[in-house]
Amino acid sequence: MTDFSKILNKAKELEAKMKESQNNIKKIRVEGTSGSGSVKVILDGEGEMQKIEIANDLLKEEKYIIEDLIVAAHNNAKSKIKIKTAEEISKATGNLGFPGFKWPL
Repeated sequence: MTDFSKILNKAKELEAKMKESQNNIKKIRVEGTSGSGSVKVILDGEGEMQKIEIANDLLKEEKYIIEDLIVAAHNNAKSKIKIKTAEEISKATGNLGFPGFKWPL
């Protein structure tokens, strides 16, 4: 018979690690770029945009070009957030898989 107190202790340990991981994720900052660095977008670990930088010379371009570069920089940062978040969660779970569960973002 399985010792359920050990299972319960492991669950509590995992819960504590996940809370720590959530706090660490909030602190993550990544930079996405496009247009050879003419647009930079900074996102936090929850995917919220914290800052955007647009090179002065880019402001001379057509509006649709600037808009496309902003979207591209945001998407670049978003993909980096997914990687960093997955790495942080893997640290907490010890690479345990949860079938059918998809992390947000």
